[in-house]
Amino acid sequence: MKHLQELEDKSVYILREAYKNFDNLCMLWSIGKDSTVLLWLMRKAFFGHAPIPLVHIDTSYKIKEMIEYRDRLARDWDLTLVVGQNKDALEAGMSPERGRMECCTALKTRGLQMVLDQKRYNGVIVGVRSDEEGTRAKERYFSPRDKNNDWDFRDQPPELWDQFKTRFEPGTHVRIHPLLDWTEINIWEYIKKEDIPVIPLYFDRGEGLRYRSLGCAPCTSPIRSTARTVDEIITELRNTKVAERSGRAQDADRGMEKLRKDGYM
Repeated sequence: MKHLQELEDKSVYILREAYKNFDNLCMLWSIGKDSTVLLWLMRKAFFGHAPIPLVHIDTSYKIKEMIEYRDRLARDWDLTLVVGQNKDALEAGMSPERGRMECCTALKTRGLQMVLDQKRYNGVIVGVRSDEEGTRAKERYFSPRDKNNDWDFRDQPPELWDQFKTRFEPGTHVRIHPLLDWTEINIWEYIKKEDIPVIPLYFDRGEGLRYRSLGCAPCTSPIRSTARTVDEIITELRNTKVAERSGRAQDADRGMEKLRKDGYM
């Protein structure tokens, strides 16, 4: 498991660099496997606690087990949880029925921007992996956004070895990606090694179905799988050619790059 130790060491280093260099920092917590591993690493980096707020954007359409898991872990791990929600859009009737991209933009992108504007966070730690989806491979560990949170993937700072740009012009908003080099299998190997609690939705519960990637209930589908344990998931991943986010509707619409360009995770 030397490779996992190397990944952990680099992620912990980046988390500590972020904490040292950004005066108003938060971490996005989607409640999925990646951001929960990131939260675990945060607690490892800071001796058992998370010293910064955890931001969760609640679209009101999440699978109910996700919210139950969020609240339980926040209580058990004594987390500072900031829940953001675009209530105006919801009160105006926003839903996936109006179009997935329109809904995601209003409830996810705009919901996140509202929290960032209100709290004035200048650094946001995110559980992005470069292998998960094409646009994420264009990210850097420390990736600047402009004053509107827009991302220009063609204008990113160089990162050589362990030399990261952590000083930016005042007003720059920076996304920080400690998991960028991790793969899906690495995540599950680490979950096994550390015995990290994850949502049971990731496991088959006797129906031959499980979730491989989690999102809003109307736009996320389970995959056919009989994997009931972490070991079985790891074995399955080593033998599959199915994309990780094949059950996510916005990926089928090729909308993720636009969402990310406009400021979402």
